[in-house]
Amino acid sequence: MAMTPERAGELCQNIKSELSKVIVGQDEVINELIISLFSKGHCLLIGVPGLAKTLLVKSLSEVLGISFNRVQFTPDLMPSDIIGADLVSDQGGKITFEYQEGPIFTNLLLADEINRTPPKTQAALLEAMQEKKVTSGGKTRELPKPFLVVATQNPIEQEGTYPLPEAQLDRFMFSLNVGYPTIEEERQIVKQTTINQTIELQQVVTLEEIKEIQTLVRDLPVSDHVINYAVDLSSASRPDNEKAVDATRNFIDWGAGPRASQYMILGAKARTLLEGRLTPEVHDVQNVAAAVLQHRIVVNYKATGQGLTAVDVTKKLIEQVKEETYA
Repeated sequence: MAMTPERAGELCQNIKSELSKVIVGQDEVINELIISLFSKGHCLLIGVPGLAKTLLVKSLSEVLGISFNRVQFTPDLMPSDIIGADLVSDQGGKITFEYQEGPIFTNLLLADEINRTPPKTQAALLEAMQEKKVTSGGKTRELPKPFLVVATQNPIEQEGTYPLPEAQLDRFMFSLNVGYPTIEEERQIVKQTTINQTIELQQVVTLEEIKEIQTLVRDLPVSDHVINYAVDLSSASRPDNEKAVDATRNFIDWGAGPRASQYMILGAKARTLLEGRLTPEVHDVQNVAAAVLQHRIVVNYKATGQGLTAVDVTKKLIEQVKEETYA
């Protein structure tokens, strides 16, 4: 049976329903993780320890029925520890080199605390994210499909870290802030995790269905006014652009590039499918815009002086680019 928007929406609801057995709250983060998967994008999760980031990603792999690997990034991690290397093998007295795949050869890779490893290792991962393949020993090897990287960063520890440069941050479709649970959610978390119980998650979607949804996302039609809105929103983040708004002129040094426009449209399309709809609207772009833009803009000293973060400035930017212009 061919994949339809209605079937895609049903599968997405099944995924979220199954995840709710072990994940309390975090509905927005779960939505955007699913959107990034179906858009063939990658995610950066930013949050303090203990907010179930690892559990969420591992549980998602079980519900999707796809392969999963986790790499704990450390200062001594080498590129070969991620992408693999040619190892010497003795076969009946004959010395040969045999390639051993690294953990990147998986459908879903959790790169835990990516800012704790040196730039050389970060670059090896980010190149693979972009190209969907790795090169070792002069040979190029394709990565599995689908392929999704979810990287985490701890925002409160800066000692001994290597912040990702803006050009490498641009490889991530979404930057998602994982916040603290509400009081009621925390009570529920404590109840669930302090008793003897084993929750087995069920696979609710096949690998083939995931690929079909990814194809359907690209096939969805988008009206010109929605594309215009996404492009103008990106343009409005650039201080030297005629579309720049007050938030940009006052608080931004560098704005988002064209990749932001592409990801906003892809994200809007995938969000549309999550709800079983056929055509994205401006509000779908607005819904994913913050996650796309907030790691792509560089705020200036004036924003820093007023205690404004890139997240705060992004919210102001989205508020000031009005929808009515595109209706």
